[in-house]
Amino acid sequence: MLYRVIDASELPSLVSAFMESYEVVAPVKRDRSYVFEAVESYHDIELGYDTTVSSPKKYFLPPTETLFPFDARAEEVASFAAEITPRVIFGAHACDINALNRLDLVFRDGRYPDPYYVARRAATLVVGVSCMPTDTCFCHLWGADEARFGYDLFLQDIGGKYLVSISSVEAANILEAACSPRVATDEDRIEFRHATRRRQEAFNGDIPDIQDVAMLMDAFHKDPYWEELGGRCLACTACSAVCPTCFCFDIQDTLDPDGRTGVRERTWDSCTSPQFAQVAGGHNFRADGRNRVRHRMYHKLNGFLANHDRMLCVGCGRCVTACKANINPIEVLEFFERKGACDAE
Repeated sequence: MLYRVIDASELPSLVSAFMESYEVVAPVKRDRSYVFEAVESYHDIELGYDTTVSSPKKYFLPPTETLFPFDARAEEVASFAAEITPRVIFGAHACDINALNRLDLVFRDGRYPDPYYVARRAATLVVGVSCMPTDTCFCHLWGADEARFGYDLFLQDIGGKYLVSISSVEAANILEAACSPRVATDEDRIEFRHATRRRQEAFNGDIPDIQDVAMLMDAFHKDPYWEELGGRCLACTACSAVCPTCFCFDIQDTLDPDGRTGVRERTWDSCTSPQFAQVAGGHNFRADGRNRVRHRMYHKLNGFLANHDRMLCVGCGRCVTACKANINPIEVLEFFERKGACDAE
């Protein structure tokens, strides 16, 4: 990994250099929230944002995308090539970069790579930026508060300057052409350590740091707690809509008005939807909220870990804000904490 330092005043030049060859997507202010959108100028960007409503996931795995068109009467599938836009995601937090790394495990690095996802991933540069946690952030519990890979540049604010971690040649060349990067001094390294310590100390200490969460998910799989938690679920699917790592999808064929031609589309789906586990014949393998909510939490905190050696949850806290029924991983951690206290008695 190569490290350099640039002045904060050089960021507009860096963004302008990216805009010469890429669409730049960055956090912008919308009402009282922040969202990732394509920007026209550096001055549209809000790098000091806390958390965006949703993650940059949609630029790699769109909510709805065409897989191919077809002619139903002729029983023919037409050739199709998705339009891939060269893009820079500018200002992603470490949790979102780690979320993207988890999606890579499923769609890029698995046994059957998804060509649509792979093409978008290859055409996208990721520029991360340091952040300070909010009260709902718990990324540090899952080791997702630092991004060690999965980005092209990562900018750590060290007071009027940025320590830049460089991990791709393409991004390094653009940085070199747009800015005047210099070697980090001992003073820069000291300030970096101070900034890291300030971030670590800012996490909400009321969120329980529970060890062996995956094992506890197994141990309490049949606990009545899931009935109570699942009973709150409104099946609105807001949790998966804002989650940066949810990747379930449905495949739908949509006919044109002529009834002859149409398109096959992939759309986001959610395991908390009542119809998600319903199969032909009408049987539903998870017909009640208890099973749906437990399944979602189990996949996030145990199932994915068993297959990929890391939690699927990255602790971004978006579901904590989105769920009006207060169903989220923090609630599960607090449940485990209570069970530990009861067992101790």
